[in-house]
Amino acid sequence: MTKTPLTLAAAIALVASGALADDPVRIGTEGAYPPWNFINDANEIVGFEIDLGNAICERAGLTCEWVLNDWDTIIPNLVAGNYDVIMAGMSITEARSQVISFSENYLPPDASAYMALDGTDESVIEDGIIAVQSNTVQAGVVADGNATALEFPTPDETISAVRNGEVDAVLADRSFLVPYVADSGGELVFIGEDIFPGDGVGAGFRQSDNELRETFTEIVLEMREDGTINELIDQWFDESMGRF
Repeated sequence: MTKTPLTLAAAIALVASGALADDPVRIGTEGAYPPWNFINDANEIVGFEIDLGNAICERAGLTCEWVLNDWDTIIPNLVAGNYDVIMAGMSITEARSQVISFSENYLPPDASAYMALDGTDESVIEDGIIAVQSNTVQAGVVADGNATALEFPTPDETISAVRNGEVDAVLADRSFLVPYVADSGGELVFIGEDIFPGDGVGAGFRQSDNELRETFTEIVLEMREDGTINELIDQWFDESMGRF
């Protein structure tokens, strides 16, 4: 199965079923969280969720459009009707389920990890300043502890905060942090133990859109069963990501 890049110009006109529909399904994504969803050097929207969303739409015979939206407003804009689905590395949590509904998870619960500059003492996890992306499960984890959370609107800003010494560490999905550690030449390291907040990653829907949610859930379960999702996980993630 090949990755399916999507140019920004085409992001508003993806036809998954091969025929235009009167009411396309609009999928909101952040486009800033590799390898889930991001803009590559060719100005294309790519990532695990882009490939997965395209495959779901094709199997369901749906016409779909991708819509870019900042993370901080991604749930409010779903509820407001600016798109119909969220596929943006969003963990399924009880708090979010009070506002939106979710499909079955298309990624298992992913480890969250602390990353810091080499030589950082692990004690900062308990009482230091921890960078987190705002409105994430990791922000909630730090807020519930004794460390101080410093929130940023984008994940890249959390990495910069670690590198420039503004914070002691960052807490984020391990799969997101792995490339930064691998490419840092030893400058960045994981510290402490992994944690597993949330119930996996799923697609989000307005609570009134039961039919669309059930359609996505049916296809997700089918793709979990036939191994297609595991194939996509193999393409986009390393061994730290769980499989079905």
